[in-house]
Amino acid sequence: MKNSKENLKEMKKGELEKKLISLREEIRVIKFKTEGSKSKNVKELAALKKQVAKVLTEINKK
Repeated sequence: MKNSKENLKEMKKGELEKKLISLREEIRVIKFKTEGSKSKNVKELAALKKQVAKVLTEINKK
């Protein structure tokens, strides 16, 4: 987890925005996937939301 924070700090704003788009797409896919059936990994959605928040924090710092 510590490495991901350091990696986010090293990324440029454009790279962070691309990562944000991909994370939001993953969240969207998971939400629609769980609509029909239960998800195997319940905490996956929460973890993705936390990653989105970290990316947004880094974007706002820059």
